[in-house]
Amino acid sequence: MNAPNWIGIRIQINDEPLDLNTCKSITNFRRELNMKEGWYKRNFNAVLSNDIEIEVSTTRFLSLDYDELGAISYEIKLINTDAELTFSPYLDSGIKNRDSNWDDKFWNTSNVVSQGNRAFIEAQTMKTNFSTCTFMQTQMSINGTALKEQFETNSSDLSVALNCVISGKKGDIIQLTKYGGYTTSRYHKVDELIQTANTVLDTASSLGFNTLL
Repeated sequence: MNAPNWIGIRIQINDEPLDLNTCKSITNFRRELNMKEGWYKRNFNAVLSNDIEIEVSTTRFLSLDYDELGAISYEIKLINTDAELTFSPYLDSGIKNRDSNWDDKFWNTSNVVSQGNRAFIEAQTMKTNFSTCTFMQTQMSINGTALKEQFETNSSDLSVALNCVISGKKGDIIQLTKYGGYTTSRYHKVDELIQTANTVLDTASSLGFNTLL
């Protein structure tokens, strides 16, 4: 099923989007999928078009113990200069059925909401009315120390992003941890999907990324 997207993260460094297609150079690129332990990693060094050099390390997995939950760790090390980083983790339910000849919408989005560092999108499939709540929670840290940053919400009828600006020094490692996933009407009452998602996120927050991994 073409589910709403919870894994999206947009990043800007000194107002320059982090996009491998526009970087001046990419080195030490490595992707690794560990089927035994159930995680996906990607690492690379990049020089952006504004000459900022960074080292990136990401890890993503779906929990086997909590089947409604996934998590992403996205680390950026500033190699050659201080910089301002803007992180925009987001949810998106604007999914279309690419298997059709008519580019059909797949989801009817009924509710887009944010609560602090959490956000939720409730949506139903167009024909069967199968209901989902796509959810996320974001946390920021520098050099392993958690930050209590305020997130600015940017939402539309189909998506929601939680934007956070971090000022980093040369050598700093800035980390975004994103928890996300789905609660569905197959296992929960429709009017309790957000409540259940909050319970899942409470569990993720209490255990932490490394314990869940």
